[in-house]
Amino acid sequence: MPVADASQVISGVAERYASSLFELALEAGVLDAVAADLNRFQAMIDESADLKRLVQSPVFTAEDQVKAISAIGEKAGFNALVLNFLKVVASNRRLFAVPGMVAAYRQILARHKGEMTADVTSAHALSAEQETELKAALKGVTGKEVSISVTVDPSLLGGLIVKIGSRQIDTSLRAKLSTLKLALKEVG
Repeated sequence: MPVADASQVISGVAERYASSLFELALEAGVLDAVAADLNRFQAMIDESADLKRLVQSPVFTAEDQVKAISAIGEKAGFNALVLNFLKVVASNRRLFAVPGMVAAYRQILARHKGEMTADVTSAHALSAEQETELKAALKGVTGKEVSISVTVDPSLLGGLIVKIGSRQIDTSLRAKLSTLKLALKEVG
């Protein structure tokens, strides 16, 4: 995959782990189930300061991280492959790279399906109808099926930032206000 095509920089570690997981999921015929569980785990990290600290902090021992991840994964009902994967990642002290691994897995899966992946940052959560409209619009532009990964960032104030391939479209209110501020400085 050429670097220019990557929608974000993914570390070699994340790419290797994601590739291994993808191969195992492909063999087991659980590609989409694994993707769904990884997305759920990423959402848990995004929503919980405690889980984010567990994943990112070097203070916790590998044993502590494995125990915590086991408990979380079992309670969430993760696929056995995902649960084992997360345990291996934790025991190898690589939990900090999980967000990159999730992104890499999504990209590998999308390539496998002949899809493109768009990273969308929105000021507010998108409804199912808005996601469907956005996917249709992106398919019209790219000519391919597009899966989207949505992140909510209230600091955008309104609008979206869409990254697909090497292109970025920023329709956020924050960007428009910044442009307006620059234009006003030039006039004054």
